[in-house]
Amino acid sequence: MRRLADAERIRAFMDAVGRAAKKEIRLYFTGGATAVLNGWRSSTIDVDILMIPEDDQVFRSLPELKESLELNIELASPADFIPEVPGWQDRSRAIDRRGKVSYHHYDLYAQALAKIERGHAQDEADVQEMLRRRAIDRDRLMQHFEQIEPLLYRFPAIDPATFRRAVERVCRPEGPLQTP
Repeated sequence: MRRLADAERIRAFMDAVGRAAKKEIRLYFTGGATAVLNGWRSSTIDVDILMIPEDDQVFRSLPELKESLELNIELASPADFIPEVPGWQDRSRAIDRRGKVSYHHYDLYAQALAKIERGHAQDEADVQEMLRRRAIDRDRLMQHFEQIEPLLYRFPAIDPATFRRAVERVCRPEGPLQTP
């Protein structure tokens, strides 16, 4: 069984991927890795990443990195669960550069929307922490939801009305997340 990923283990992962990459790539952290690197949580179960462009050399290194770092690595981003939020790359804050790899936090608005849609307790806590730290703004969050709302038909597992109500609850000025 792999251990929880703390900031030190995530940074070791960044160093290793930086050594493995043979071409310029951008690697985006999402979910728990973003929370850990921003100090919102001390650890996460897995490190979710998106790589653009994809690099076969890095993909080939992932099984060994998972074992040597005792780290769960998943290929996942908000766009796997909700429609892609326009402009997400421009809002993806840079973290660091190691070797040929530029590391970024995947757009926090897209992450927040994906977390709201999932509705898990830890996801709700992460969104509340983003709001508390003013990393995201309620009005802009609602605007981004409205941008993707017409595309929700492409995600049949999502009930658009339920998703809208959840986003509206978060975007109210008092805005704590609550289950319906």
